Amino acid sequence: MSARVVVADDQAVVREGIVMLLGMLPGIEVVGAARDGEEAVALVAELAPDVVLMDLRMPRCDGVEATRRIRADHSGTQVVVLTTYADDDSLFAALQAGARGYLTKDAGGEEIARAVEDVLAGQAGLAPAVQRRLLERVTAPPVPAAPAELPDGLTAREAEVLTLVAEGLSNKEIAGHLHIGAATVKTHINNLFAKTGVRDRAQAVRYAYQQGLIPPPGTSFT
Repeated sequence: MSARVVVADDQAVVREGIVMLLGMLPGIEVVGAARDGEEAVALVAELAPDVVLMDLRMPRCDGVEATRRIRADHSGTQVVVLTTYADDDSLFAALQAGARGYLTKDAGGEEIARAVEDVLAGQAGLAPAVQRRLLERVTAPPVPAAPAELPDGLTAREAEVLTLVAEGLSNKEIAGHLHIGAATVKTHINNLFAKTGVRDRAQAVRYAYQQGLIPPPGTSFT
């Protein structure tokens, strides 16, 4: 039994090329082609395909929104994203919207067929380049969240320098930790001293504790 597929891409040449390529693959039947996300959603409602090959950047309704609507209203249809670049940030939005497969547009017929087969089997159909990109994002160290509003007009960098001062680091150590020059560290310290009204490092440490920028000794943030 063939997998019934809808192709969605706003570029006619790309869309027609994909349809032609899929038409030569065993086990795949193209049942419709859409010029944008709105048409893709409408075709899914009308034709109930097994899979939509979805471009991300389209007018009227982009691929991410179309994926969200399809997965919400037509859970029997899986979505495989087609992207020009493996580092497209929209990939992660599409993942959250419910897409199960990710291919770059230079994928060959065998790769597309394998992705369609994988998503229909409940697996993720990922192009190697996209898989690497997803892995990099998942394994990247989390960026610490800054307080919503820092006291006394401190910038995020000044608050960061202040916490390092409170941890006992020297200007040279702070420079190495933040990968900036020692002169830049000194400028940040002078600025934060002026803003907070402290006169020396001991007062800076006390200020950091009082403002909750670092936990008092013997405690930790949860």
